[in-house]
Amino acid sequence: MKKLFLATLLGSTIAMCTAAMAADDLKTLEAAAKKEGAVNSVGMPDDWANWKDTWADLAKNYGLKHIDTDMSSAQEIAKFAAEKDNASADIGDVGAAFGPIAVKQGVTQPYKPSTWDQVPTWAKDKDGHWALAYTGTIAFIVNKKLLHGSEAPTKWADLKGGKYKVSIGDVSTAAQAANGVLAAALANGGDEKNLKPALDLFADIAKQGRLSMANPTIATMEKGEIEVGVVWDFNGLSYKAKMANPDDYTVLIPSDGSVISGYTTIINKYAKNPNAAKLAREYIFSDAGQINLAKGNARPIRAEHLTLPAEIQAKLLPNEQYKKVTPIKDADAWEKTSKALPQKWNEEVIVEMK
Repeated sequence: MKKLFLATLLGSTIAMCTAAMAADDLKTLEAAAKKEGAVNSVGMPDDWANWKDTWADLAKNYGLKHIDTDMSSAQEIAKFAAEKDNASADIGDVGAAFGPIAVKQGVTQPYKPSTWDQVPTWAKDKDGHWALAYTGTIAFIVNKKLLHGSEAPTKWADLKGGKYKVSIGDVSTAAQAANGVLAAALANGGDEKNLKPALDLFADIAKQGRLSMANPTIATMEKGEIEVGVVWDFNGLSYKAKMANPDDYTVLIPSDGSVISGYTTIINKYAKNPNAAKLAREYIFSDAGQINLAKGNARPIRAEHLTLPAEIQAKLLPNEQYKKVTPIKDADAWEKTSKALPQKWNEEVIVEMK
């Protein structure tokens, strides 16, 4: 009994010491970040996943000034690699497939936030170079007023027979567009190695003259250039909320299947403000930072460890719509396939454009 008591006491003491050390480490990080005084980001604009509130909180709580330059995942990594010691960016936000690519290119540095253990294994790098802060599931945003008599699509199969223009965006640069192709493949019997079912679907739409080359954005949808956009659920919900007539639009997860992925911060190996970048990641994974993302209609990675305010929960899509969503199971295969996708898209889809 005595041994058990001593073991319990020792365990509690170690846990308390570990927590105290973590708190001390965090205070040291906060002090170093405050001294740097700024954090410069790429691909983290105010209106994407509500980054605005996180930058405002970091300014208010720690005095960090902030500038963002919006760019695609591939462009962010290229910028880190090209600038090296002349780095103008400290941190970026890239699609999940680009996290491992950035690590292989040697342009990242690790940092594990204090909530690290609450991030699912599939959603993080074991060494802390990347971790998904929020998930995205590929969805449709539909302008119901512009369907030309067609029924609003609720699944990928519906896209074949409508009369409406469909847009997926630029698969050569945007993680959202590439994941849209993967989602269509998964729903039609394909996988990370086999995108043919999706390429066939979009080639068919292109043959009919219904594939829009416009990116699915608020502006292009409001102009009527796109009737159905393939977007992340959080983008679709944010766009709908900002439309002049939100009730004209519906956002849904295709019922025959979709892919759930997400976005990860990458901290520039050459960052001029590395401590501020690490503190930004720490805050993003805190309860407050995760709720900020949810306010932007993104599903926080720590969702099951949070109690979201009811008004925020109500803005997200109902859980039943996510029954057939699948995470990426073979990241290595997807990395290779996604690299080859732009050429295949041009050869098999764009060539069919009318």
